[in-house]
Amino acid sequence: MVEPSGRRFVILAEGAFGNITSKTARGVIRYSATPTVAVIDSANAGRTIGDVIGAAAGTQGRRPVVATLEEALALPEPPTDLLLGTAPVGGTLSVEWRAIIMSALGAGLDIVNGLHVFLADDPQLAAAAAAHGATIQDLRRPPARMDVATGRAHLPGKNVILAVGTDCATGKMGVAIELSRAARAAGLSSAMVPTGQTGMMIEGWGVTIDRVAGDFLQGTVEWLTAEGERRADWVFIEGQGSLDHVAYSSVTLALIHGARPHGMVLVHQPGRERHILFEDAGPFGRMRSVAEHIRAHEVVAALVQPSKVIGIALNTSLYEDDDDARGVISQTAAETGLPADDPYRFGGGPFLAAIRARLDAAATA
Repeated sequence: MVEPSGRRFVILAEGAFGNITSKTARGVIRYSATPTVAVIDSANAGRTIGDVIGAAAGTQGRRPVVATLEEALALPEPPTDLLLGTAPVGGTLSVEWRAIIMSALGAGLDIVNGLHVFLADDPQLAAAAAAHGATIQDLRRPPARMDVATGRAHLPGKNVILAVGTDCATGKMGVAIELSRAARAAGLSSAMVPTGQTGMMIEGWGVTIDRVAGDFLQGTVEWLTAEGERRADWVFIEGQGSLDHVAYSSVTLALIHGARPHGMVLVHQPGRERHILFEDAGPFGRMRSVAEHIRAHEVVAALVQPSKVIGIALNTSLYEDDDDARGVISQTAAETGLPADDPYRFGGGPFLAAIRARLDAAATA
């Protein structure tokens, strides 16, 4: 996790804070070492961050939701950075947001951008940044390196775990972070490998692989895995997309074949039956079952290097009562014969212990 170094975020989530497209805001608020001093969303202005996203706010729960950037700048601890906190389909920039970004640059705020559009390439925004001593960080800009996968072997003594999912926005990043933190709490050397813009905002390194050219996708994942192994013995790789997603399956495939993990953790949200934001896509919107996903991931992995699903991480956010959540966890474990838990809700320690045991058993089988 990156130290804050005096930085303070104001997160722009206008019209979206609390819904599925603001997962970037939610992840940064919960996990980043850089504090969030406010969220901009006029629809929720006057409330606190905790009022909107509940326990996911963590220690930031009492921070305000404001209607304008000017309100955030007037806080006793004003922000140093404007972070764009939503992940809309296509990752485009609205006219309204452009005006807010121009105002932020005029106030000398740095911009942290996870959208597909590169703000530093915009002449007007670049000129405003230069005039006011601000920087623009486009996290989705592909790295200059162009790596083609070579099939490198894992380093001795390393354990590479890949989070995969039954859909987008199931919580793959959160699971990877929770498992990595649980590993460190257990005295293990651990690293989380960010493969998306939110993970990069939290960890301070990585590559947003959905903007990497197809020829270099697996090679980039291979390099990220090697870097994770250089940093730690236990490597938890953030997943992207899902194998059965008509729009986003390619990044999942690249992660499986590029990382060649020792084991996979399948992340699923019980109660979700169609792909989020693609519910109206006819037959393409239907999600495959957990059992189908287990089989598919293991078959796809084995085309290059065998890997098993060693646990099911459930996103039980649709179950308000903890007992109901634990009930669906127990049911999933019984149906799949695999360890199951919600590490985001109940902590990663017990789940980590269970998947370590499963991984050890697979290695000696």
